[in-house]
Amino acid sequence: MQLMTISEVSKAYPVTPRMLRHYEKMGLLESLHIEGYAYRMYDEDAVMRLQQIVLLRKLRIPLKQIALALDASEPEQIAAVLQENIAEINQELSALDTVRNVLELFMQRLRRNADLHIRVNLLQDAEVVRIMDALSLSKNNLKEERSMDQLNRANETLGKLRKVRIVMLPPCTVASYHFIGENPEETVGGVMDRFVRESGLYAKKPDARMFGFNHPNPSAGRPHHGYEDWVIIPDDMEVPAPLVKKKFAGGMYAAHTIAFPDFHEWDLLIKWAEESDKYMPAFSERGEEIMGGCLEEHLNWVYMSHLGWPEDSGVDGQLDLLLPVALR
Repeated sequence: MQLMTISEVSKAYPVTPRMLRHYEKMGLLESLHIEGYAYRMYDEDAVMRLQQIVLLRKLRIPLKQIALALDASEPEQIAAVLQENIAEINQELSALDTVRNVLELFMQRLRRNADLHIRVNLLQDAEVVRIMDALSLSKNNLKEERSMDQLNRANETLGKLRKVRIVMLPPCTVASYHFIGENPEETVGGVMDRFVRESGLYAKKPDARMFGFNHPNPSAGRPHHGYEDWVIIPDDMEVPAPLVKKKFAGGMYAAHTIAFPDFHEWDLLIKWAEESDKYMPAFSERGEEIMGGCLEEHLNWVYMSHLGWPEDSGVDGQLDLLLPVALR
């Protein structure tokens, strides 16, 4: 097998270059740095390992557990990771059965009283209360071994977004930095991190927030994509070069929270807006040049930068995916 570039791997498998770099940082995946090549290269072993990562992610196994399973030296260690997830799924299946039982009970009460025109007060029904007291939430329903096509369809069903927030972002002033090249997210983030600390931004504006977006999006027609970060600043604050001061008009956005680096959930959020009875996507006319006007808000970013990114903060990497929307 020939060596593959990061771009070739990203196109061949459902992963972004950003996710690949994150897997490397976690120690999940290794790339080769070969003299004469400007980009990361992946050999056959790395690609095979990536395929296993993709499969285990589709099975809802967390990245930390995937690392344990792939690096395990004994089959029993792998089995322990799988068994832990099977136990969780069994609990969720039991909860899902409870939900179904409650719904069926609701239907029985409604049908029984429909002809009598009696309103059903389910909270006064002792049987319903008893069931609901033991009720927990469920998210998975995988009982048996399935093909990859079936697994993909199951992921699409299970991953359908049901709770999306609608937020109004007010107009504000931002400090902006834009970079096109290798690892643009890390490059831009490093510049913004220095700015936050050196300017003492948190002391001046403790409610400051940080947003980012592809500028432009990754594409087969260009060697690199770009990324731009915005950090909200006081209106009268000056910013040093290479940062640029800009005005953000704000607007209405559909928001969905993810754990880094689950950026594939952008597709779920867009599908939610397309199928919504009340809202619809309101992409920017500049299209992929600025990711359609979508934003990624890095939650707690300014505060964590102000603190110097302490390892024991207890704050996990979470982002809000923000899709511009309008009323239908």
